[in-house]
Amino acid sequence: MTEQDIIKVRVHDGIVGLLYIGSIALAHEFGFSYIYIALAVAILQILSPFTKFCPVYTIVNKLMPDTKPIQNGR
Repeated sequence: MTEQDIIKVRVHDGIVGLLYIGSIALAHEFGFSYIYIALAVAILQILSPFTKFCPVYTIVNKLMPDTKPIQNGR
C-alpha cells in the first residue's frame, strides 16, 4: 500500500466518522429520526466489500485523480 493509498483510507475513515458523529449529534439535538443517517452509512459499509462500491471512495478518488482508485467497482 502506497502513502497515497493510506491517505485515502484515512480520509475515508474521517468522513465516515464525521457522518456517524453528525448523525448522533443531530439525533440528540433534533430528534431520533436522524439516526437513520448512521443506519444508512452502516448498511453501505456492510455492503461495500460485496458490491465493491463506496460513495465516499468515489468522491475521494475524484478529489485525488493522480492516484490509483480504491474500490472503484472492480
